[in-house]
Amino acid sequence: MPEFPPRNPPRDRRTAVSDYRTPVSAMAPKKPPCLPSLLLPLLTLLLPQADTRSFVVDRDNDRFLLDGVPFRYVSGSLHYFRVPRVLWADRLFKMRMSGLNAVQFYVPWNYHEPEPGVYNFHGSRDLIAFLNEAAIANLLVILRPGPYICAEWDMGGLPAWLLRKPKIHLRTSDPDFLAAVDSWFKVLLPKIHPWLYHNGGNIISIQVENEYGSYRACDFNYMRHLAGLFRAILGDEILLFTTDGPEGLKCGSLEGLYTTVDFGPGLLSKADNMTKIFTLLRNYEPHGPLVNSEYYTGWLDYWGQNHSTRSVHSVTNGLENMLKLGASVNMYMFHGGTNFGYWNGADEKGRFLPITTSYDYDAPISEAGDPTPKLFALRDVISKFQEIPLGPLPPPSPKMMLGPLTLHLDGDLLAFLNYLCPQGPIYSILPMTFEAVKQDHGFVLYRTYLSNTVSEPTRFWVPNNGVHDRAYVMVDGVFHGVLERNMKHKLFLTGQVGAKLDVLLESMGRLSFGSNTSDFKGLIEPPVLGQTILTRWLMFPLKVDKLVKWWFPLQLLKRSHPQTPSGPTFYSTMFAILGSSGDTFLYLPGWTKGQVWINGFNLGRYWTKRGPQQTLYVPRPLLYPRGALNKITLLELENAPPQPQVQFLDRPILNSTLHRTYVYSLSAEVQSDPEPMQLSGH
Repeated sequence: MPEFPPRNPPRDRRTAVSDYRTPVSAMAPKKPPCLPSLLLPLLTLLLPQADTRSFVVDRDNDRFLLDGVPFRYVSGSLHYFRVPRVLWADRLFKMRMSGLNAVQFYVPWNYHEPEPGVYNFHGSRDLIAFLNEAAIANLLVILRPGPYICAEWDMGGLPAWLLRKPKIHLRTSDPDFLAAVDSWFKVLLPKIHPWLYHNGGNIISIQVENEYGSYRACDFNYMRHLAGLFRAILGDEILLFTTDGPEGLKCGSLEGLYTTVDFGPGLLSKADNMTKIFTLLRNYEPHGPLVNSEYYTGWLDYWGQNHSTRSVHSVTNGLENMLKLGASVNMYMFHGGTNFGYWNGADEKGRFLPITTSYDYDAPISEAGDPTPKLFALRDVISKFQEIPLGPLPPPSPKMMLGPLTLHLDGDLLAFLNYLCPQGPIYSILPMTFEAVKQDHGFVLYRTYLSNTVSEPTRFWVPNNGVHDRAYVMVDGVFHGVLERNMKHKLFLTGQVGAKLDVLLESMGRLSFGSNTSDFKGLIEPPVLGQTILTRWLMFPLKVDKLVKWWFPLQLLKRSHPQTPSGPTFYSTMFAILGSSGDTFLYLPGWTKGQVWINGFNLGRYWTKRGPQQTLYVPRPLLYPRGALNKITLLELENAPPQPQVQFLDRPILNSTLHRTYVYSLSAEVQSDPEPMQLSGH
């Protein structure tokens, strides 16, 4: 019973327009081997020539041409940065077997350039390896390199270190921003140049920026600069395009870039809405194929709101109507994946709305990579317009149940401060932001001491909604409660002169859509106690992931523990899997909010008390099988349950109700040994 399909799945040669007319090997550019000079002329005649490959817009007939043949893509979005590398091939193969002929994905700048001039294209960040996996799966590529990507990803993919220049104007022709963008693209774009379709690769088109019309800056000089940079590095043959919602076409489109639109079933509630949207698109792109670059199969989730779903009927009906018009369509998302670690973004819709760890998106392929009823319904629709590969989709992956497991108290966060911040604190009269102390994600501890005795409960607050995003407040190590951006603005504290006031700040993800305001994290304003502005702060940027991965296994601390712990506290336990292992879902009943690691890998945030997400997806390759010891570590930020237990379920709970996996299986296959999971990617 394999989890993964064969690395080189058999190709369906029945496929006409939806298939390539060149072998997979021609799509993965390689250095030709050295051959005797007598064979080179013959080899030149036999190999497909890159200059015979083309993907162009046929404006006379409102269509694309692939190698001179009429072509329409039916594509799906998948984000390599939300899927462990060892699972890329599995997800891409399922997309191809669903009838898709292309995959669309973003490139998040902040995932690859963590510090200015420091680049990471290894492990789960190996973009070229992902392009190669798409080629093996026989999928063309629609690439969206930004620099801004939205994607419900932290800061829309822009690096947080840009905000170390506090007055920078993002996504504009601000010289500071353009200098950073130019530097990044001069590294990224040459890497993808060999993978352009006309060069023998699989990239047929590249998007410039992302839904820029929704940003309201409307800086056409910025867009022209990006277009010129792309052309200078990538050449004139590659198709460059823009994507905007109907209301954003005015500021998002640019002459010389092909204009596409995005909308989902929600805008198609009236029969003539699709016609109206495409008619509006024709005002900006009078001739050429109609393209919906983001047709929404589901929607994202926010903490504290219901799990989003889109009905199978509405999604399939809209797709069929677009295909009847001859449109090319990309379905966003076809497989959503997971916001591991701290990578989720946030929206601002009247208040700050952080996005959940799960990015299931109610997509056709579930977060765990399983086919859903939506997938099979979409496959049926696609089969009416183009041939789809022969054979069934792989069945759902094996699932595992385990537990309950009892976790042991390791100690409160303050007890580990020397290990969490070994370089020591930063001192400032006024509190500094995450960005100012070069902390991109996670947590910063702010500490000061009371200058006078506060004997009566006195209001503690931060002016101007200055908590970004949650503050866990402790006096002399005793937890007093939480302040939260837009939600909870005050606590009442007492304390003796000299009492230690600790405020742990958590970033819940930077704004990723629509806002023109830079989303700084931490204490944006100095806190006030009564009528006193608190000053003389120590700031500890915390390296929590390093503590969990490297120092906890050494068992450095042997401490007595509080009888009734509350506030930020570490828990952990070891466990073995004695039977067969499988994908699973970590359930934390009774816990409040925090972060969880398995074998040192940051699985993401849990927020059981607020929901809707109740379980965290645990991919099988993350777990050690055959009796080896696994370790789970929790940082509970508020209150643990009386019985600190967790358990692993065989299905997710994304809306406080069980979401049953749709099983589609025609044959059993042989299970391969698990491939070790790439931990370097997150």
